[in-house]
Amino acid sequence: MTKPRVAKELLEGLRSEAVEELPPAARLLASFVLANRLTILTSSAAELASRVGVSDATIIRSVQALGFTGLPHLKQVLAATMGAEAAGPATDLDHTLAEAGEGARNALDLALDLQREAMASLDEPEVRQAMLDAISLMHPARRIVIYGIGPTAHMARYMATILQRSGRIALTLDAAGIALADQLLALREGDVVLALTYGRAYREIMATIQEARRLGLPVAMISDSADAMIVAQAKVLIRARRGRTGHVALHATTMAALEAMSLGLAGCDGSSAVGSLVRLNQLRRSVMGPDAS
Repeated sequence: MTKPRVAKELLEGLRSEAVEELPPAARLLASFVLANRLTILTSSAAELASRVGVSDATIIRSVQALGFTGLPHLKQVLAATMGAEAAGPATDLDHTLAEAGEGARNALDLALDLQREAMASLDEPEVRQAMLDAISLMHPARRIVIYGIGPTAHMARYMATILQRSGRIALTLDAAGIALADQLLALREGDVVLALTYGRAYREIMATIQEARRLGLPVAMISDSADAMIVAQAKVLIRARRGRTGHVALHATTMAALEAMSLGLAGCDGSSAVGSLVRLNQLRRSVMGPDAS
């Protein structure tokens, strides 16, 4: 059994400058291991080879080049560190509150500071250009399909609603687990996928990307993930920060990017967007009576 202290030292080696001297496959595997520890624990060499895009033999050689005797040894190291680190929302909130100090005012002040830092990223030229590129993808699409699960599902539904109000046809992929398969069945040629995804390459986002690729659909992505397995699949990548690393996730930047792109799409066809809202008001009056606005 690998002791936690030794295991931590072995994992720290994956972040060292020495890794840069290794073959490309080993460097890619090191990055994948750091971003997808649970996936490593539950995957065979063949499954990892498929995810990373190399052969089974290359996976084994790369594991050994990184300083492990084999894949079982790597899994032992990961298992020894998982419990000690226990990263997750509870840990992130604990770190955030510890930095803020006691009291609601301190927490409020820190939250606003974190939001300002994250929102500033939208002023970066490459991020603005990425949003314009995403608009260029979505404008001619037959339908805009917004992917988001968990807490992000609410933002996906909101984006679909404001797009529909401005005359666009929108669909959401917001189911987790096996229910997502039924939603993926609705994808069609002419769609474009806007994926809101963060963190590791979990099964739902990878299944969505694979189905989009099978149908030849472009994928625009809003993400702050460092996982190459995810971001490499995007035709357009919009880097939207969710606050500081190791702190509670805040979503104002994602919402701002969504609303900005929605307005940008309306600007591509203003008469259609205005006409759709006129019709919305007519429908409201038919449902609620003449006093509805």
